[in-house]
Amino acid sequence: MGVSGGEEGARRGPLLMPGGSYKAYKYIKDILLKVAAQVTHRALALLTLAKEDPLIAEAYDVLKSAGKLSNDELRQVFSKWNNGELLSFLIEITADIFGIKDDKGEGYLVDKVLDKTGMKSTGKWTVQQAAELSVAAPTIALSPDSRFLSGLKDERIEAAKVFTSRGLGGVMADVAIDKNNSDLERGMHYPCCFLGPYKECIIHALSMHNPEFAKGIMEQQSAWRKVVSFSINSGISMPSMSSTLACFDSYRRERLLDNLVQAQKDYF
Repeated sequence: MGVSGGEEGARRGPLLMPGGSYKAYKYIKDILLKVAAQVTHRALALLTLAKEDPLIAEAYDVLKSAGKLSNDELRQVFSKWNNGELLSFLIEITADIFGIKDDKGEGYLVDKVLDKTGMKSTGKWTVQQAAELSVAAPTIALSPDSRFLSGLKDERIEAAKVFTSRGLGGVMADVAIDKNNSDLERGMHYPCCFLGPYKECIIHALSMHNPEFAKGIMEQQSAWRKVVSFSINSGISMPSMSSTLACFDSYRRERLLDNLVQAQKDYF
């Protein structure tokens, strides 16, 4: 059962979203209604947003950054999704957001929203509770992680200057990897060896003022990406290596996808 509300929820009643069989829910319905806050359209949407916005934002990021879709094209794509099996309030408002123009200047409003998103403690508490119960919650855990990284705006701007994206287009497109390619052997060696140091450096300092460190990462990232792509295509889980790569890519981007997340919140 999903629980949200933070400190205010503890005082005035939380938002409760039970899952599972509706027949089972009927047995506890009266109990939950006594302790839960009155659910409004806005509150329910915000709770849903907290769980789904990273997935929607990532789809947006790929379509815009890699697919080079315009805001009008994005609006059409999300509108089409909302007319199919992805029909939902969040998909609907996201389509609307892509069509909103800046009434105080030129261009679209979504492109001018700061890609820096705050968060309450609910997500953090959920991850902590999952850890205490030894329950895997990787998708939920990624949400606060992405927001922590979005908050490092100034650091990301500096990192973008050091860790350039030269050659990434070809690497990202080369998903099908030859098993006999020497890059596979190199990739299996370097990412595994540097996995620990990468995490420490990326999150805490990343040695942005050390050209040699940056050069080393950029020289080895091609093999790193190919190994992760190969594992995904092979159905092999590599959460540590792939999440570290995602962290690195987020950290070195001057602008992230959180402008859409914030725009969704502001839409309410």
